[in-house]
Amino acid sequence: MTVAAADAFTARHGAAPSGVWFAPGRVNLIGEHTDYNDGFVLPFALPHRAVVAAAPASGPVSRVRSAQEPSVAEFTAASVVPGDVDGWAAYVAGTCWAFREAGYPVGEVELELDSDVPVGAGLSSSAAVECAVGVALAGLAGVEVDPTELARIARRAENEFVGAPTGGMDQMAAVHGRAGRLVFLDTRDDTVELVPFDLPAHGCTLLVIDTRAPHAHAGGEYGARRRDCEEAAAALGVPALRDASLADVERLADDRVRRRARHVVSENERVLEVVRRLRDAVDPRAIGPLLDASHTSMRDDFEITVPHVDVAVAAARDGGALGARMTGGGFGGCVIALVPATATAAVSASVERAFADRGWTAPVVFPGTPSDGAGRLA
Repeated sequence: MTVAAADAFTARHGAAPSGVWFAPGRVNLIGEHTDYNDGFVLPFALPHRAVVAAAPASGPVSRVRSAQEPSVAEFTAASVVPGDVDGWAAYVAGTCWAFREAGYPVGEVELELDSDVPVGAGLSSSAAVECAVGVALAGLAGVEVDPTELARIARRAENEFVGAPTGGMDQMAAVHGRAGRLVFLDTRDDTVELVPFDLPAHGCTLLVIDTRAPHAHAGGEYGARRRDCEEAAAALGVPALRDASLADVERLADDRVRRRARHVVSENERVLEVVRRLRDAVDPRAIGPLLDASHTSMRDDFEITVPHVDVAVAAARDGGALGARMTGGGFGGCVIALVPATATAAVSASVERAFADRGWTAPVVFPGTPSDGAGRLA
């Protein structure tokens, strides 16, 4: 993909790009909808990447082309503001805007974008694009940008330019990811600890199961869950649900709001317990029941699963998974399954059979391998 993006740029412009930059998608091991509640999350960066070949533009307009899109997007990076650009290009233009708003120099650019992060699968394809564009802009401007600040810039692009009310986990995973490590993030202060996650040493694999049931974060359901959480925190008199206990949550009068809050508070506890077990060099098989409990909470209390993901989780367990859960914002997307290495084929076959029995599109199953975060490739 690196070569493809650079070659496409060269073919189009008659000259090589100034550089090629990338940022990865991510899988969240555990910690769903906790990030915008000042809570804890535990993602890792995937080997799947968005790649940007870039150079300063020769004229007064920025142009971006994507191998995945037929159209060419044009905007003025020096003056673009929210509302000027929509669709897929908003993630690019929004990053230019947020980079400029953060006080960094932004010139007009020519960008050639390519990505193998599945779109609509809950693997943060949008954050990968934002962060790849962000490191490209920094590289072209010759400025050093702290990875956490870059993640915040990318998050602002998604929140304020695109209009998706997500937390900052996706972008932080994209910039802080490292091979063989999980990114343990405290979203209250954006502190990061890299936690070892060596599954092969323990005879295990983490399978990612793309159910092919797409989701859309900018839709109303994600925002509705966030509003429920804000209502719960206000009713409890705490800054965020991160500050509440399960006993506090049971005092909430509204059943729906109580269940939403119970998921977030219990999910934070599960994240911390997973980190404790992995820090203590406990066999990672021991986190399987926590993955199961997380899925049950998302299904019953937060109500963000759909039949495709529930069936995939159940089938993975039937096939021999040690634990399985939906990953991502919900309403479609991917499932992860912690699997003994000897059972990967059986788990994959079990899920594929369950989908075939229902006449659904076959899922895509691949190993989730912790990989490096955003940077320059060439």
